[in-house]
Amino acid sequence: MDALQLRKQLSDYMAELFDEGFLDEQFTQLQQLQDENSPNFVAEVVTLFFLDSERLLNELAKSIVQPEIDFKKVDAHVHQLKGSSSSIGAHRVQRSSISFRNCCNDRNVEGCLKSLQQVRHDYSLIKDKLKTLFSLEQQLPGPPPE
Repeated sequence: MDALQLRKQLSDYMAELFDEGFLDEQFTQLQQLQDENSPNFVAEVVTLFFLDSERLLNELAKSIVQPEIDFKKVDAHVHQLKGSSSSIGAHRVQRSSISFRNCCNDRNVEGCLKSLQQVRHDYSLIKDKLKTLFSLEQQLPGPPPE
């Protein structure tokens, strides 16, 4: 595939991520912070998001199945997840985190369990989509990523 076709494919894929609500304007702002001095900035920030999100999702899974659920602790974890997803523009994760927080505020165990499933699903989707995006970007001609 030549560079022009690859750039079009990348552009179309990026537009799709925005159109389908996976990403929002914050992701564009994050991309604008990337330059020749930090060519992998977005990938590095997103990798940190992945690591932090997986830790939080594991904590949430443990917390939500306790006989006595500490809703404040659960809410604090969900709040962190909402904030980090918002900071990278992971719109669907952010939205499902808001619903999760509402269930915590209502002390709705069933709602929290369903919300955890939804957040995990949305997180898994955005993780796969961003990995595909970064893979396409790495195929672009130019200086190799560090």
